[in-house]
Amino acid sequence: MMCSKTASDAKLITLKSPAEIEIMREANQIVAGALNMISERLDVGQTTWQLDNWAEGFALERGAIPAFKGYHGFPASLCVSINEQVVHGIPSQKVKIRKGDIVSIDFGVQYKGYFGDAAITLPVGAIDSRRTELLQVTREALYAGIAASTVGNRVNDISRAVQMHVERHGFSVVRQFVGHGIGVLLHEGPEIPNFVRDEMTPRLLAGMVLAIEPMVNMGGAGVKILRDGWTVITSDKSPSAHFEHSIAVTENGPLILSGPCKTELPLASTCGI
Repeated sequence: MMCSKTASDAKLITLKSPAEIEIMREANQIVAGALNMISERLDVGQTTWQLDNWAEGFALERGAIPAFKGYHGFPASLCVSINEQVVHGIPSQKVKIRKGDIVSIDFGVQYKGYFGDAAITLPVGAIDSRRTELLQVTREALYAGIAASTVGNRVNDISRAVQMHVERHGFSVVRQFVGHGIGVLLHEGPEIPNFVRDEMTPRLLAGMVLAIEPMVNMGGAGVKILRDGWTVITSDKSPSAHFEHSIAVTENGPLILSGPCKTELPLASTCGI
């Protein structure tokens, strides 16, 4: 993220060279490092503005530029979305983290001319079993989508893997916002919906780099945008979770560019900060 709104206008799909993918891995490792840092520090009483300052400082210290700040007028470096907020929550000095919250944190950077983008959802203290399942299923759906990101498959194969896993557990996927290609632009083609579209979708080719990002609601799939013009919440005020990785499609399988330092899937490994 930032996730794309669904749109009819096609965006250019670009294939990246191994050298470009390596730069994008470096960009995404800065993103991963910032998210790891926040996950270790997150605690009750902190403002969402404090989280934003940490992430921005982390990126700048490593020669990267926060990607979201100023993007179409977005006023911060992080998106911090709490409980029923789905995505694009604006950090604030007035909003404090509370015990029992689930906090979705989305961060992106530009580094050496290329973008990185990833997101996690974190519990603050103990949460109930259904919220725990929501986080687990959303993360699992992300990895199901990544596993389907193989040469010769189509975008709909990613979408199907995500949607089936989510709905099998009684949750709903958001349809108004989708994943996207990424490269020298934050948003490139193709769009990566978390639901199957009744149309022919692009075939996956080696060199594509994709930001796959399930947004999953505990209740219905409906969402609405608040009056700030950014913050997306669930229509029924049910909790929502969001996980995202940027991945490269390769002849040897999907490569998770924003992943931690271990093998996470067969044929999908990288080393994080």
